[in-house]
Amino acid sequence: MFRNIYWSLFLIPLSLSVIGIAFIHSATAMNLESTFVFKQLMFLAIGIAVMTVVFLRGYKFFIDTAYLFYIASLLLLISVWFVGVEKLGAQRWLEIGSFQLQPSEICKLATILALAKFLGHRKPKQNQLVTMAVAFTLVLIPIVLIVIQPDLGTAIIFIPVLFCMLFIWGSKLRYLLMPVVMAVISTPIIWFFLLREYQKRRLLVFVDPNIDPLGSGYTAIQSKIAVGSGQLFGKGWMEGTQNTLKFLPEHHTDFIFSIIGEEWGFIGSIVVVGLFIIFLWRAIDMLHVTTDFSAKFLGVGIISVIFFQVLINVGMTVGLMPITGLPLPFVSYGGTSLLVSYFSIGLLLSVYKQRSIF
Repeated sequence: MFRNIYWSLFLIPLSLSVIGIAFIHSATAMNLESTFVFKQLMFLAIGIAVMTVVFLRGYKFFIDTAYLFYIASLLLLISVWFVGVEKLGAQRWLEIGSFQLQPSEICKLATILALAKFLGHRKPKQNQLVTMAVAFTLVLIPIVLIVIQPDLGTAIIFIPVLFCMLFIWGSKLRYLLMPVVMAVISTPIIWFFLLREYQKRRLLVFVDPNIDPLGSGYTAIQSKIAVGSGQLFGKGWMEGTQNTLKFLPEHHTDFIFSIIGEEWGFIGSIVVVGLFIIFLWRAIDMLHVTTDFSAKFLGVGIISVIFFQVLINVGMTVGLMPITGLPLPFVSYGGTSLLVSYFSIGLLLSVYKQRSIF
């Protein structure tokens, strides 16, 4: 069994999680009653256990039951409307005892599994438009349910992931560009009728945070101050002023990379980003060992969702992306995100383990 483990796909996420716990402690140490570090350690232990079960069970089981998993995740999203917990103006969580479950995180993986199963049994040269239409429908349903919560940041992630999977499947480029053109044309409709006021403000302050420096632009400004003040080597762990003086909101979740930049500086930030790059490179390299198309599409979906979450999260902390509620995978505080991330690692590891079957 140990010979069949692709160790870098486990050890790199584990290293990122350890770094994350260190900075969650730094971000919450001033709160003497904080239990964030203990909870994250508990989530990490459970996540590793889940990863192990998935690895031993094998990805084929989850591909075979993908549609059931997908439907269950949609039911969880719908249940949020009725019994969900509201925080910060959004209703995205289900309360299970002392644990808050975020169904949208589960739905990302469930949708990837459903797409992998669907595309894996279809050839790109046969009824390509019909196959693409069904694939878009599979993604559109959770997007609508998640936008209603509202959680536009998580909903957006589904789109590039779908495009990556369809591209690897063999979809013609002109077919992939058609929805992009339609989205550009419908921009006025999206702006005036679909986006909420706070979402419009986020886009406006992305262009110029000084439009509302004490309101919508406050977080963006404070994040850039934190990252910039770290300079080359940082101020030292638990020594960041933007962190310890609580100038930066959500510094243990969405903006934990800002704390890394402030306390570890440019060098520390490059180390963290470098670990993600190595992980993604090794994951892509691992996909070459399997001839099972469903496994390849599953791997591409998981790699894509991690890549785009890292890109958007790091980008928003330095002002290159609009602010969204996306966590940094393996690093940010959050039980559901961490459990789903290690579930995904278990699937990747099982693809490598079962490579000789096909």
